[in-house]
Amino acid sequence: MTSAALIKPTRKQRVRTLWISDVHLGTRDCQAEHLSQFLKRYHADRIYLVGDIIDGWKLRGGMYWPQAHTNVIRRLLTMSKRGTEVIYVTGNHDEFLRRYSKLILGNIQLVDQAEHFTADGRRLLVIHGDQFDVITRYHRWLAFLGDSAYEFTLTLNRWLNYWRARYGYGYWSLSAYLKHKVKTAVNFISDFEEAIAHECVKQGFHGVVCGHIHHAEIRKVGEVDYLNCGDWVESCTALIEHWDGNIELYRLADDQARQVQEEQARVAESVQG
Repeated sequence: MTSAALIKPTRKQRVRTLWISDVHLGTRDCQAEHLSQFLKRYHADRIYLVGDIIDGWKLRGGMYWPQAHTNVIRRLLTMSKRGTEVIYVTGNHDEFLRRYSKLILGNIQLVDQAEHFTADGRRLLVIHGDQFDVITRYHRWLAFLGDSAYEFTLTLNRWLNYWRARYGYGYWSLSAYLKHKVKTAVNFISDFEEAIAHECVKQGFHGVVCGHIHHAEIRKVGEVDYLNCGDWVESCTALIEHWDGNIELYRLADDQARQVQEEQARVAESVQG
């Protein structure tokens, strides 16, 4: 049984909004099966795809597109057909789509940034975030170099989780763990958060929903609500807005751990009974 099989869709949960980012379809490290299972669990009025959903950088070097990646696209199209508004916010890895910004196809919109009003009245900027990354914006060659080193870490991550699944363990991200432990990475994340929060204040937003740095988080940066979707190559995370406006950070690893605990509790109850 794979770790993706731990999550068995039951009755769909109705939510107001979903945000996902940095899926990187077209790469070997994309956790497409986990994402498909996640999407099957929810019926949302609106879903934001917050950039880097398709990895155009990687696809230029050769085609890799398994059935699991097609299944993610089909799932999103099915959600759109059933009434979910799908807003695709372009990122740097899918920047080839920016020439088509403002395109509307039925319930699907393509934009460079969006404005979202939560149920509790907050006005949020929804943007991928590469515009606030100095390396990506001004030193493109360095971004590509860093991307290669990052891919090597993700390859280790993929093999580690293959063996973890073989021995019955849930998903765990080595690359995310290393990123959080390296001081330069921590400083980069902090600088990114400060820059994007400053832009929110400048434009009069209460907060921002972004992606790009593959570091999921919900926190206050000054007076700004900073919400990062994370990714579906390392952490497998998303943001969920409930009907009262509360926004929850979903983590696959936490969800799997909770399911294991619930199963162990059910087994214990049956033994005692």
